[in-house]
Amino acid sequence: MTEIKYTRIIQAVTETPWAIQPAKLAIIRDLVAFRVNGGKLTDEEVAERMAAGRQRASQSAQIYVAHGQSRTGGAGVAVLPMIGTIIPRANLFTEMSGGVSVQGFTKAFRRALKDPDVGSIVIDVDSPGGLSDLVDELSHEIYQARGQKPVTAVANTLAASAAYWIATAADELVVTPSGLVGSVGVYAIHEDFSAMLEREGVKVSLIRAGDFKAEGNPWEPLTEEARANIQQRVDEVYDMFVGAVARNRGVTRRQVLDTYGQGRVIGAKEAVKLGMADRVATLDDTVARVLRASKPRRGAAADMDYRRRRLRLAENQGGR
Repeated sequence: MTEIKYTRIIQAVTETPWAIQPAKLAIIRDLVAFRVNGGKLTDEEVAERMAAGRQRASQSAQIYVAHGQSRTGGAGVAVLPMIGTIIPRANLFTEMSGGVSVQGFTKAFRRALKDPDVGSIVIDVDSPGGLSDLVDELSHEIYQARGQKPVTAVANTLAASAAYWIATAADELVVTPSGLVGSVGVYAIHEDFSAMLEREGVKVSLIRAGDFKAEGNPWEPLTEEARANIQQRVDEVYDMFVGAVARNRGVTRRQVLDTYGQGRVIGAKEAVKLGMADRVATLDDTVARVLRASKPRRGAAADMDYRRRRLRLAENQGGR
């Protein structure tokens, strides 16, 4: 029965097209299998397996203040974290790995846009990508926000696949010197457990109505029709991905297809050379640069008081 339960859950994990590095999806798959079989991991063990700090992944937005103001009137630079595997909504995966939900990030981004004390937004990205659901919607929303407040995304150190899809929507994409960007591609996984079940003497009978109901299930060999349907879904998501990156970077679809790594991640200097990113700099340097772009408005005493008020607000928000 454990094997049957496992096949159902793993199908739910993999049936949606992913925009993620394969090595990371393999880790997620193994974690799911481990949990289904009754295993439990500590937060530290999960963070180690996911190769991402849980504390950093779950951090709240930070607001930095300089002696000045941005062109929009606010003096703050909001730094929004996009750390870990990207999932549409908080669920088992974000609980296990401390990843980021599109829904939660969207809310934080909207708050930063509306906050009169925030003049600029910096997105701190360190993600291998994730599920494709709602990613195009978030990328489009960030792109539509251009002109309201300056938005800068920083690959610190990885903006791959779905994360790159989102990060390119910012006004500017920065890559840390050791960073990587790209992995423009989409895939889905089908696992056929029929041979394993046959060896164990288990026969699964599907009672179905509808020509394609239960198509692509893991208990039967994959039919050519089912394979073609999965490929069509993957192609549709890939088409959205390529189109969004071309729009966001102001290039043609052909340029994305031919020169943006063809599914591979690209190092910082080469990414800038290819037009996949705009400059090489660290997150701290980028935040400092954005702060320097602010125009003087208040004195040191008033600015210190402003810092204290924003710090108290951030602490209160973190306690909720």
